[in-house]
Amino acid sequence: MSQQDGDGHYARPGQETRSSCLQWVSLGVSSPGTHTHTRSPCVCVRARLSWLIAPPGSGIPGKKCGTIILIAEELGNCRDVATLQFCANKLDKKDFFGKSDPFMVFYRSNEDGTFTICHKTEVVRNTLNPVWQAFAIPVRALCNGDYDRAIKVEVYDWDRDGSHDFIGEFTTSYRELARGQSQFNVYEVVNPRKKMKKKKYLNSGTVTLLSFAVESDHTFLDYIRGGTQINFTVAIDFTASNGNPSQSTSLHYLSPYQLNAYAMALKAVGEIIQDYDSDKMFPALGFGAKIPPDGRVSHEFPLNGDAANPACSGIEGVLEAYHRSLRSVQLYGPTNFAPVVNHVARSAAAVLDGSQYFVLLIITDGVISDMAQTKEAIVNAAKLPMSIIIVGVGQAEFDAMVELDGDDIRISSRGKVAERDIVQFVPFRDYVDGGGSPVLSMARLAKDVLAEIPDQFISYMKARGIKPQPAPPSPDPPGSPVPPQP
Repeated sequence: MSQQDGDGHYARPGQETRSSCLQWVSLGVSSPGTHTHTRSPCVCVRARLSWLIAPPGSGIPGKKCGTIILIAEELGNCRDVATLQFCANKLDKKDFFGKSDPFMVFYRSNEDGTFTICHKTEVVRNTLNPVWQAFAIPVRALCNGDYDRAIKVEVYDWDRDGSHDFIGEFTTSYRELARGQSQFNVYEVVNPRKKMKKKKYLNSGTVTLLSFAVESDHTFLDYIRGGTQINFTVAIDFTASNGNPSQSTSLHYLSPYQLNAYAMALKAVGEIIQDYDSDKMFPALGFGAKIPPDGRVSHEFPLNGDAANPACSGIEGVLEAYHRSLRSVQLYGPTNFAPVVNHVARSAAAVLDGSQYFVLLIITDGVISDMAQTKEAIVNAAKLPMSIIIVGVGQAEFDAMVELDGDDIRISSRGKVAERDIVQFVPFRDYVDGGGSPVLSMARLAKDVLAEIPDQFISYMKARGIKPQPAPPSPDPPGSPVPPQP
């Protein structure tokens, strides 16, 4: 018995569903879920499914199958993240052989008086004096921004069969924890049953807060407002497997009536991302073709013919350069990605201070030919301010692209694992074969293609300790009074 939340995850009775925070705010490119904007720039809704008798679609017509109670609470204080570390002293011994294996469970109190698990520590084996690792938790998850709301902490002895032994509990609040390491943050762990049975019972040990720190969790848009520029580069597959551009069966066919798959994918993604690039100048490269004047095969040629400056003006400029290249080059092969990945990586390596971030869009039709070299290039690029989007067009098998995506298994090369997941792959056919509105299909394509960029961007900035610059003051609107000169 389960119900999907806004992120496509399943929740069971008593569990929570949560909408995601907005990421890309342009032309409907945002995370799924419902958002309200009444209390802060990032306020979402936490909903708890209290009861669900029958799964969707399994009801009996004309018969009541149960009740769903949805308890919602507006989330505040989306931005702060607290980092805490605890230790314990003289906890009760629960294991017959050896000592205890203690861990802690943290609960946030809800507005209706119930409690919801918000964090569980790791288990520290065979000790009555554990020191747990520091952990980070959003303040909204800990107390929903209400600094005086109760936080309950239970201490258990871990058992392999899951029947963990209760050691005791204590309560605190965010306001108390924020005092940091002090006499106020040494808590007696009390087992209520033991306390009732034993007159001389004092406690089952103590838990001490070792450290507390809080910092704002910066968003993608904080960096954009602070001046970080997104540099967008396009790389287009000109291999012969695309078919003769003069024939209507070719993926590169230039129809007078509609855009081909390459142009549609380019427009769908480019028209979103260009809003984050101030100069709207986009380097555009081709690979896998014989180029004039000598007919040599190139995997890194400028679509505008200018090797010194391959940038085109706007997405329309990229499309014009793409059309011109189709008329001047000979489609050939093989399908090599590494040269264009390394091309953008060289630019990214020159700007590591967070002022610029580079996004490479590769549009391709076929099976990659230089897999080993591309994996090595991606592993190296993962250390740089850079992300890679791959859109696969046509009906080829794209198993290798899924491997490069790295969602399930992080990509590696020569024993070295990529520092970050920087590749997002989507097959274009998933957005055009189902019918429906082409405009909506391309909007869905853009949304899915760009979905991982903000998190990849933030992962680079966090790993390098780069904080966003303050946003410049808004210019005075026309007609505002001019302040007097001193």
